[in-house]
Amino acid sequence: MKIAFHGAARTVTGSKHLITLKSGIKILLDCGMFQGMGKETDAMNRNLGFDASEVDVMILSHAHIDHTGLIPKLVNEGFKGKIYCTPATKELTAILLEDSAEIQRSDTKFINKRRLKQGLPLYEPLYSVDDVTKAMTAFETVDYDHWKTVLPGIEVQFTDAGHIIGSAAVSLQITENNEVTRICFSGDVGRYRDEILRSPAVFPQVDYLLLESTYGNKLHDEVYSTPDNLLKWIQHTCSVKKGKLIIPAFSVGRTQELLYELNQLSLEKKLPKVPIYVDSPLSREATQMIKNYPQYFNSRIRKVMESDEDPFDFEGLNYIKTVDESKNLNYLEQPCVIISASGMADAGRVKHHIMNNISGAQNTILMVGYCEPRSLGGRLVNGDKVVRIFGEEFDVTAEIGSLKSMSAHGDYEDLCQFISCQDVTQIKILFLVHGEYDVQQDFSKRLERKGFKDVEIPDLHEEKILI
Repeated sequence: MKIAFHGAARTVTGSKHLITLKSGIKILLDCGMFQGMGKETDAMNRNLGFDASEVDVMILSHAHIDHTGLIPKLVNEGFKGKIYCTPATKELTAILLEDSAEIQRSDTKFINKRRLKQGLPLYEPLYSVDDVTKAMTAFETVDYDHWKTVLPGIEVQFTDAGHIIGSAAVSLQITENNEVTRICFSGDVGRYRDEILRSPAVFPQVDYLLLESTYGNKLHDEVYSTPDNLLKWIQHTCSVKKGKLIIPAFSVGRTQELLYELNQLSLEKKLPKVPIYVDSPLSREATQMIKNYPQYFNSRIRKVMESDEDPFDFEGLNYIKTVDESKNLNYLEQPCVIISASGMADAGRVKHHIMNNISGAQNTILMVGYCEPRSLGGRLVNGDKVVRIFGEEFDVTAEIGSLKSMSAHGDYEDLCQFISCQDVTQIKILFLVHGEYDVQQDFSKRLERKGFKDVEIPDLHEEKILI
């Protein structure tokens, strides 16, 4: 048995891990899109790294695009098996992939206008909405904590990972030649003090563990400081500087956290009377869908819902629907808050908002989550004074801020707590995935001190023999 790491290997996006059994059966864990990799991004997304037609079954950890974004491409290139995930993940994935196809169509059209004038070759989207519809027919759902036989000798169980609604750690039990191999892929691990979701659940003992490591060498600020810090940025930008506060936020997870915090401020009569716009049709759809799964909320938010029927809505909140409404926000002269996707600011409507406001000293771009260093958001956080957006250079005059307490990924304490259910003497290899290489090197030393004998950091497309 062997495993190849075709994404999220010494980087944070593009999650794709391919297990090949002695019999030749191939199991794909996730099929994510690379994001924020600069000029290399498009080429990396056009090469899966393996033959899609040879994959027998796919197991999906959760709906984020860096874990699902190339599923339509996988199907287009010949995959004919089933895709297993939790019910909430299937529902969210359909929404996110359709949005991804629309963003590709829109961004490609915008970019190609300039490329046509420059006599450059035109870009083609990776897939269309029709491709998404076709891909979704392959999905089959499995509830948390139930073993499901997906192929003879191959069982899967999902346990709650606490990252976004429906997110799961994937446990596999593979029987070959009367030998049982136990593998867990953590997916993305949430926080044990998340404002909305339940904490990550324990998972069965394994022989091999694939563990995400996004924040493997960092500790987050206390989540309880988030409302106060968010309020400070609104007051500083909108009330003092009289500018616009632009917040890039992923439509699933981060946007709902922001709305929950803003609702709390509104209930406490602290929120300044400035309009707050959510400029992402996907965010509205995702927020409505998430409300259908209150059983995945933690006890704190369920308590809030006893007196506040909708913890994601408040006075002054406006959802932007059409492209024209989105464009009109650029002509607003009054202070306001604009929350828009994507979270790394590398795609979607927020990229246009940043382009139109980045050179105004009265404005603020507030990052509220992880950004790949080569993404637009990463370059802004790193202090670049000039950035290229849609092929044009812009001076960074706007103030750049960050809220380090907001993250759907666990820090190293959360990750260590997540794997504390395991007997380290039984784990043959722990593979670190979904993290930057320097972070993974730091985290591997911490894990070795905790007794893990063999911690490995696979490189992109590297193949490892398991047994």
